[in-house]
Amino acid sequence: MRKLKEKKLVLATHNQGKVRELADLLARFDIQVVGAEKLGIDEPEETGETFKENAKLKALHSARAASLPALADDSGLVVPALDGQPGIYSARWAGPEKNFTLAMKKVEEELLAKTGDTSGNLAHFVCALSLAWPDGTTMEFEGKIHGILNFPPRGNKGFGYDPIFIPKDHDITFGEMDATAKHKISHRAKAFNQLIRNAF
Repeated sequence: MRKLKEKKLVLATHNQGKVRELADLLARFDIQVVGAEKLGIDEPEETGETFKENAKLKALHSARAASLPALADDSGLVVPALDGQPGIYSARWAGPEKNFTLAMKKVEEELLAKTGDTSGNLAHFVCALSLAWPDGTTMEFEGKIHGILNFPPRGNKGFGYDPIFIPKDHDITFGEMDATAKHKISHRAKAFNQLIRNAF
């Protein structure tokens, strides 16, 4: 496994919630992080069929555009009762405006139509991280956290689908959870811990 020796890293996302979480997770390292949007790097089309494939193409795109190592996250909500949706299309469910209030409503409506109920449905979050260098070298890691869905949404912390997800062995949603507590258990933290063990 290649070690990250550079002191500057591009976060290959325009999602400011992800930029904040990744910057928080990297805060203990002597490394400067900058979001791709600040560097004027566009977001590539996500043509992969898995979280890992999409993370890799985003990381390589930013690494080559910036001539710096880049870290990309591809993550989403997987609902078995909806045949795994929204899955890799989680962000697209929120539309071009990234309106996750509408996306959460769509999950609720789809569950109601398919199962006749919205309470207690199993779900899990997946996070794939890809660390890429301009020479094409990449490393991928994946983390998951299981739980249940809750409607109506609760809490205004976090981002995305956090207000409808209650992690296993907890009674509050990610949207109600303090960021420090979330960072200890989240899918992103689990993938990140693998990254740290292998690349730092």
